[in-house]
Amino acid sequence: QFPARCQGWQADVTASAGLQQVAERIAATWGGCQHLVYAAGLGSGKFGFPFWNLTPADWPRVVEVNLLGAVNTLHAFREQLCGRGEGSVLLISSVAGQIGSQTDPPYSAAKAGLINFGQCAAKDLAPFGIRVNTICPGMIRTELNRSVYEAWARQHPEAPATYAEWAETKIRQVVPLQRWQEPEDIAAMAVLLASRRGRNITGQTINIDGGFVMHW
Repeated sequence: QFPARCQGWQADVTASAGLQQVAERIAATWGGCQHLVYAAGLGSGKFGFPFWNLTPADWPRVVEVNLLGAVNTLHAFREQLCGRGEGSVLLISSVAGQIGSQTDPPYSAAKAGLINFGQCAAKDLAPFGIRVNTICPGMIRTELNRSVYEAWARQHPEAPATYAEWAETKIRQVVPLQRWQEPEDIAAMAVLLASRRGRNITGQTINIDGGFVMHW
């Protein structure tokens, strides 16, 4: 056990110049970055089945945040990561990026792209001792998850009356372990992947989903 220290800076992941400034502050304050986690995410706010429920204008911002934001972030931190000779990058994607989820096509497509980018980055950074992996969470109680229900319910008068009812029904239908996943489940895997125990794990997509993707 040791005391933890933390410090925060705010940046827009779609603005590479701002991210570069944050990277420089981290280098000056902490001596550089050894483990980087990209956890920014954004949905369209609309239910996407069929996909023409959305318009082409609904796509760019979702792709910018979920995919291009990760590209911007890795560009900003690449030099200090590579300069250490070891370390890790973790990208937070989604099971939606693996199953062709119709719920929010821009989100699903962007998260699929994030998985592929993680594999590309893993190959590029391996000679520098940097490992890159992707975690795909399943059903977790978040505002983004709730927004999926709300967008669907607006278009479906027969929708369950509450988010809890909708989510429990969905869990029974698609999650073999029949339970929510928790943020602590994601955190535990993130810590393992950043640790020496994960030293030979790179380029992997790890589902923490109660069997969701296996079910599909």
